[in-house]
Amino acid sequence: MIFGEFHLTFKENKNLQMKNSIQLILILLVSLTSFAQSKKDKILFTIEGEPTYVSEFSRVYKKNLDIIDEKDQKDIQEYFDLFVEYKLKLKEAQKLKLDEKDSYKKELAGYKKQLSRNYLTDNITTEQLVKEAYDRLKTEVKASHILIKVSLDASPVDTLAAYEKITALRKSILDGADFGEVAMKSSEDPSAKGNQRTPANKGNLGYFSAFRMVYPFESAAFKTKKGEVSMPVRTQYGYHIIKVTDIRENTGEVTVAHILLLDKENGENKQDPAEKIKEIYSQITSGSDFGAMAKKYSEDRSSGVNNGKLPKFSRGRLRSKAFEDVAFSLNEINEMSKPFKSEFGWHIVKLISKHEQDTFENEKYKLEQRIKRDKRANVINTSVVKKIKRLYTITENPTLREDFHTLAKANNFFTRSWQKPTDNAFLSKTLFQVKDTKFTYNDFATYLSKNKARMMQKNGDPKGFINRSFREYMEGKLLAFYENDLENVNEEFAAIYGEYRDGLLLFDLMEEQIWDKAKKDSIGLETFFNKNKENYKWKDRVEAVIASCTDEKAAEKVQQLLKEGKALDEIKKTVNEDAKVNVIFTMGTFEEGHRNLPKEFDQKKGVSNILKDKESDFTIVKVNELIPASYKELSEIKGKVISDYQVHLEKEWIKNLKENYKVKINKKVYRKLEKLVK
Repeated sequence: MIFGEFHLTFKENKNLQMKNSIQLILILLVSLTSFAQSKKDKILFTIEGEPTYVSEFSRVYKKNLDIIDEKDQKDIQEYFDLFVEYKLKLKEAQKLKLDEKDSYKKELAGYKKQLSRNYLTDNITTEQLVKEAYDRLKTEVKASHILIKVSLDASPVDTLAAYEKITALRKSILDGADFGEVAMKSSEDPSAKGNQRTPANKGNLGYFSAFRMVYPFESAAFKTKKGEVSMPVRTQYGYHIIKVTDIRENTGEVTVAHILLLDKENGENKQDPAEKIKEIYSQITSGSDFGAMAKKYSEDRSSGVNNGKLPKFSRGRLRSKAFEDVAFSLNEINEMSKPFKSEFGWHIVKLISKHEQDTFENEKYKLEQRIKRDKRANVINTSVVKKIKRLYTITENPTLREDFHTLAKANNFFTRSWQKPTDNAFLSKTLFQVKDTKFTYNDFATYLSKNKARMMQKNGDPKGFINRSFREYMEGKLLAFYENDLENVNEEFAAIYGEYRDGLLLFDLMEEQIWDKAKKDSIGLETFFNKNKENYKWKDRVEAVIASCTDEKAAEKVQQLLKEGKALDEIKKTVNEDAKVNVIFTMGTFEEGHRNLPKEFDQKKGVSNILKDKESDFTIVKVNELIPASYKELSEIKGKVISDYQVHLEKEWIKNLKENYKVKINKKVYRKLEKLVK
């Protein structure tokens, strides 16, 4: 919330106009900005010696010019007075220690965390990744791969050996060797060779689209042309080479229902599932309900209870290629497959719906969320960390890696028994420093000790593990430091956060000092009402029925019937013929000048003439009673009186604040601002 939106309320009876034209207002804004951003930001005024600078007032003033209609622009003196009052209130809130309340701190911290997320990302990189993912989801790539395993923490020697091995395999394929045969012989992905239960796939991964493989692998596959073999690409599993064998349009997603009978040895009964599935199919084709049959017979109980319906899926999402092939072969809604066998048993599948890719704008938010959960997020984080490293001076201890490499050489380092050192001289060393903040060896050693389970999974080179762990630790700390320091390094964040912080504080202050008092102080409210009764008077009123007609002929009929004293329901029944509404009645007590009363209306008892206010409206007023002007009762307008009482209390309160706090205005600076306006 901004200062003007949250706090400034201008008197309605004033309608001051800026003498300047729109062009001059624009010149003023530029001038104010230049004035505020001069080499030395000028002090505009102080409260108890605490300075407020021209730049803050300039920003608030310009923002209020933007949100208030030009014809109702206020002069600078009015803005300035309100701004000083705003600052006085903040001073009082701090004196009352409202900013130390747990509820205030909790809400402010939550808002800051939420706001920070928008500044801990690289919008350009994110947009590129979202667009890339959207485009890739339009396509499916069929590929095979060969893997040579190597840990991310492997020593340079082991890393080079793995790279040379995968490069040699690629060369042999380019020289004519069959990719599948090489994969069966040399790939370290077990599925390439197969086993007693699963046949060898020779490296074939089938079709896949975006988000189905780790990001580096996906990118290499999508950048490789059909029939070609990629250069080696490294993932967390090791080095891969990828051969793309086909590229096709993505068929989207489908929602299907199915009935499953498990193979005999796994089934619920001894009947041959191949025979029973045919019987079920025959009954459905003869008119039995698919969903009812799924509930009764399907041995996939998780879907059976839901009429056999499965969550929607795309190609490559299920473990059964046979099932996918049948599901995607169905074209018409409610079309049903014949019984078929998969790795899991016998099925009948029914198509419920097909889902094509939505527009980019509709998919954008969902893709952003998927990217944050995907390895692509590392690309964004890396970009942000680079930005942070350019922003701050970061000093690393030149011996930190050597010191922790030595630590990691301990025999028990990758076991549960390892404990961080107790040598204070070692632990107190500075690991790295950002501005005035130091991170110590103790901090990093604690980080390592908390990741024992993760460390035990690593069988790579201790140096490689330390280097990667330090990089991850440092990046995490830099992101956290930047988040905490955003108010100092990002003007936009500082402005938005500052406005919310002050607005929240003022809300608590006003609630405590004004709003609650006005609601609870019944004696004070009644005293205020009695002193200001002249402001709460009814004008002359009428208790009446107002008839609005669509045409003059209908109005004449209504007027006559009103004079005859006919009931309103009877009049409507007579006038509103053939379902056409020719008259609408409004009943109540109306004050002189009420919007429902015609301008030419003469307040007297009886049925009025036909009055025409607008081209299509003919109005008749039947006055049953004249009510003379009188004072209003407090119970009738309590809400309005409370609002006025709050304004009164605030004025008195501000008057006291001005007496209790010393405000010193830099008149020379203020006159310069004033001249820029005038």
